[in-house]
Parts: sequence; structure tokens; C-alpha cells
Amino acid sequence: MGHASTRTVTLTGLSAHLIDIDADTHAGAGAAPGDAGLHVVGLPELSVWPARARIRAAITNGAPPWPDTPVTVSVTPALPVYNAAADLALAVAALAAAGLIPPERITGRVFLGELALDGQIRPIRGVLPMVTAAVRAGISTVVVPAACAGEAAQVPGAVVIPATRLADVVDDLRHGTLRNHHDHGPEVAPSSPFAVDLADVRGNEAARRALEVCAAGGHHLFLSGDGPATMLAERLPGILPPLTDQAARQVAEIHSLAGRPGRAPGVTPPLSAPHHTSTSAAIFGSVAGNRPGAVSLAHRGVLHLADAPEFTRPVLDGLCRPLDSGQVHLTGLGRSVRYPARFTLVLDARPCPCPEGQDCACIPEVRRHYRARLTLLMSRVAVRAPVEWGDRKARAGEPSATVAARVLDARDRAALRLADTPWRTNAEIPAPDLRTRFPVTPEAAELLRAAVNAGLVTADGLSRLLRVAWTLADLRGADRPQADDAAGALDLWKGADSDAAR
Repeated sequence: MGHASTRTVTLTGLSAHLIDIDADTHAGAGAAPGDAGLHVVGLPELSVWPARARIRAAITNGAPPWPDTPVTVSVTPALPVYNAAADLALAVAALAAAGLIPPERITGRVFLGELALDGQIRPIRGVLPMVTAAVRAGISTVVVPAACAGEAAQVPGAVVIPATRLADVVDDLRHGTLRNHHDHGPEVAPSSPFAVDLADVRGNEAARRALEVCAAGGHHLFLSGDGPATMLAERLPGILPPLTDQAARQVAEIHSLAGRPGRAPGVTPPLSAPHHTSTSAAIFGSVAGNRPGAVSLAHRGVLHLADAPEFTRPVLDGLCRPLDSGQVHLTGLGRSVRYPARFTLVLDARPCPCPEGQDCACIPEVRRHYRARLTLLMSRVAVRAPVEWGDRKARAGEPSATVAARVLDARDRAALRLADTPWRTNAEIPAPDLRTRFPVTPEAAELLRAAVNAGLVTADGLSRLLRVAWTLADLRGADRPQADDAAGALDLWKGADSDAAR
């Protein structure tokens, strides 16, 4: 009778949990010769059979013959949803309990990997947060699929052992030759924030200015008209402040969980631009697959919705929650997952549903109905600007590096002012604090009150005007917003579509 134990990691959202895998042999009365006799407890009933069948086939096809001894494998704590990344840990624990691997050689290690029926070890999603959790728990040695070794090696302190086949892992463990082949992460060249440059966008001075204001204050942006809206949105990450180490690590973990391991920790904020045909699961994420969606892939960066009115109404209205809370909360299958989703939103829309370049024959009612799909989202947008295809002979605008320097200076001023608060950008300041802790000059306040009295702005819109006014003051290095900053905020609020400004 033998006993063996090891560990693996599972994820709920980005929250990682270490799982204990215990295996024990027992008398196999009635077991047929050659019967693997693998019994798994602690898994959802619907997951037990496929997991057991997959692991048994991998052992039969890729490891030494199994003795005629049934093995019970226990998963603690019990998993509400099984993650195939635990296959490798279950297999080595079962083999160690059966006496084919010295049990002491799997203790103190974490095993991650999905098994194919022929014994191959398949790559998995979420290696980065899994390995990070293992290292934080004091377990530095992790066995991962070879295809994921480079990604896992990005975690400081991790001793990464790549594995290709179950038979190789078993053989190395039996002979004590399982060695670290990847203890240092590959040298990752820092990502350049200026891969695309604002200087490429000619004309559109109002839209370029709006882009700078949104980058400096963390405000959301609406671009209206037939013009280079996508070009502008693609250049917004390049003028945002570089990610901090903590933010870069979190962004890399989200992309790892989404199955996009090419996103190494870097300083450039991400850009996510889903197509309007994307499903709600693609936009917000999936509980069943524990996969973040497009809004989480934009975390600490930019979410661009091109032709925004073409998205389904549930998607458009559903975006309001992450805009307000900074996260996506999904429930289903008896569990709840949360994905980070704090981003700068860029919406763009043509005046009507007609394709670009086609003569429009839409009546005003059709145009109003088309824009009305954005009503809830527009209540969260503080800055609006027109876009149009500029004259090719127009002088090139400022490069991204110049604009980014001004944005960084404005962010530093805001961060200094907000140092004793939980907020770091002007867009995050709650309305009551705007009026009590961060008042504008009397002249600016009077101008904004006049806009409210004239019906140009609602009370909720007034708070957004105040936030933008503070950003304009930060960009010009002033201590408080003046009347000109308030007027500038009102102009940006009205933008290209005064009918939608409220």
C-alpha cells in the first residue's frame, strides 16, 4: 500500500488557489488484471469520468505498464469546476502511489499541464498567474508544458521545468534526472509605446486635442464622423503613461489567462478593439471557460468600439457596469468570477447606418434612432470630438513622444494632488469630493452653473465637466481651473454633436 502527494494550481478568474493532490493504493478486490482502477474524488461529478479517462489513456499510452493495483486520487479542496491543467499532477500522484515514481520526488513541486490521450503534455492558459501563486506560496519548482516554459519563466524566483511527454516526466522522476532547463526568463525587449505615431494623423486638431485630454485625465472619448477614428484610437496607448510594474504584471496575467501569452510584461498599455459582431462572452468573458473578454484585455489600457451603434444593445448597456466599477463580475455554474476591467473607452460612430463612402438618404428619425443606442454609454463619456479625413497636404501634427511628455506631466500633477486619496486620475474623483475638496475658481463655477441653467448640461454632466476642467488646468500647469478651463471643458463636452451632449 503506497501514498503520494503533490500540488497543482487552479484559477477562479485571476484568483489562484493551490490544490493538494493525494493518491493512495488500496486492495483491489474484484479488479480485473490490467485494470487501471483509477478513482478520483473531489471533482464535480460530470468532470470525473472525462478526467479519469483522459489520465488513464495518457498513462497507458505514455508511461510504464500500470500494476494491477487500483489507486484513489483525492483533490483538496474540492473543485466546483475541473481545470484540465491539473491532469499532470493527478497522473504523477497516481503513479507515485502505485510505486512507479519515488513519492518524495513529487513532493514540494507544482505540476501543471493537460494530458493528451497519447501522453503528450498540452499547453494551458493562465500559466503566469498559476506560477506566480506557487512562488508566493513558497513552492518555486514548477513543471509546466514545454510550450509554456518561456511564459512561466517570467515569474521572478520560479524554477521552471519544461515537459513534453508524460513518459519523459515519469522517467526523469524515477531516475532523479528531472532538471531545471528554464530557470531564467528570456530577455524581453521593452515594448515601444510609439510603434504608431500621432504625427501620422493629419489635420483633426480637435480630435488630437481631445485624445490628449483623455490621456491626461483618464476620461472616456467619443469620436463622431467619417474620419480616421481607428487611427486615433490606436495611438492613444502610445501617449498614456507607462504601466507600473504591478499593473504590467496584472495585464500580462490577464492575457495569459485569455490564451495570449505573447503579451510579456511591458510598459505600453494594451489596446483591445473587438468587432461589433462579437458575442457577449467575447466582450465580457466566460464563467464556463474561465476566460476574460475584450473589456478585461483592455485593463489599464484602451477599449475601442469602432462603429459603436452596431454593437448589440446588451453589450452597449452592459459596458456601463465595468465603466463604473472597474471590473467584470460574472456568475454561473455555481460560482462567481471577477476580472479587472479599468480602461479608457473610445467610441466612434458615423452619423447614420449608411456604409462609409455611400451617399446617405437617411431621414432625421433614422439618425436619431441610430445614435440613441449609445444613450447609456454617452452618459459616461466626458469628451467628444469630430473626425474627418484631412487634407494630405496638411502639416503633420506633433509626434506621440511630445504629447506623451505633456500627458505624463499632467498625470504627475494630478497624482501629487490626489496623493492622500484612493484616486490617481481626475476621472476617478467622486462628484461630492469635486465640490468640497477640489473647488474651482468662482469664475469657472459661475460659467458652469450658467451652462446648467441654460439646459446645456445636466447635474451629472456638470461633474464630468469639472473633472475635465481639472485636467485642462493640469495640462497647462495651473493650480486650479480658471474660467478658460471651464469653457474648454464645455467645448469638449459639446464636441461634434451638441444634441447628444447632455
